[in-house]
Amino acid sequence: MNSVAVDRSTASASRFRLLWRYRELMWMLAWRDIRVRYKHSLLGAAWAVAPPLMTMFIFTFIFSTVVGIEQSRLTGSESVPYALFALAGLVPWMFFANGLTSAVSSLTANRQLVTKIYFPREVFPLAAVAGAVVDFAVSLLALLGLAIYLHFEGSWAFQIHPAIAWLPVVLGVQFILMVGLSFLLSMANLYYRDVGLLFRSFIQLWLFGTCVVYNLEPTAGWKRTLIQLNPMTPIIRAYRDCLITGQAPIDAAFIGAAVTSIGVLMVGWSWFRHCEFDFAEQI
Repeated sequence: MNSVAVDRSTASASRFRLLWRYRELMWMLAWRDIRVRYKHSLLGAAWAVAPPLMTMFIFTFIFSTVVGIEQSRLTGSESVPYALFALAGLVPWMFFANGLTSAVSSLTANRQLVTKIYFPREVFPLAAVAGAVVDFAVSLLALLGLAIYLHFEGSWAFQIHPAIAWLPVVLGVQFILMVGLSFLLSMANLYYRDVGLLFRSFIQLWLFGTCVVYNLEPTAGWKRTLIQLNPMTPIIRAYRDCLITGQAPIDAAFIGAAVTSIGVLMVGWSWFRHCEFDFAEQI
């Protein structure tokens, strides 16, 4: 048993070194995806901000005007404006959705490289997730701009809390979850092209199964339990704790999400490596 564990540890370390050797290729592929995404675009990187902002405006209009739900019920606080609450959830969610959507087709979209040149195939889903980080960073600036605007407008008091130091940890947990899922989804889509089509529909439903645009506290019973089983729920809440409420995000739910994310990464990476040499035949 110990020798098997040592062999697996050695193999993983060797794989890490191999991936590090091809890091420049990963960055090149990520940069290629970014350039293709905004090529011939008038607004350029502003398109990274447009989807979360437009979605925020839609939900703000629906909940505050059409449905008329009280702000405190949606946000869990009288002092936090709903627009800021919603955007703080939509920014990391768009990072999650866009990164995985790109990763699903990362192997099939690079057919020539997969079939003709050998290097670690993990590079493709990793590059897809890394390419989404740029949009995430730009969207964070938009979130900061909204917070400053609401501060001067008088709707909310902008403060920098010590809890913001936990932000890299929260981002790291989300990135681990995304990488693990990207391995599983890209490989599944290689064998069954239906996976990509199903995922584009499922990711829209997943948004409503996560506390992206509403507060979890009013939800009760089996619905609350189901939502809490979703690892993205404590991750989204942790972003709000770091950026808005100033609370330390580390609690049992977030630790559970971190453990789940690591488990998904281990399973996804192991399965990906096991099936890697069949990719050229399946593509």
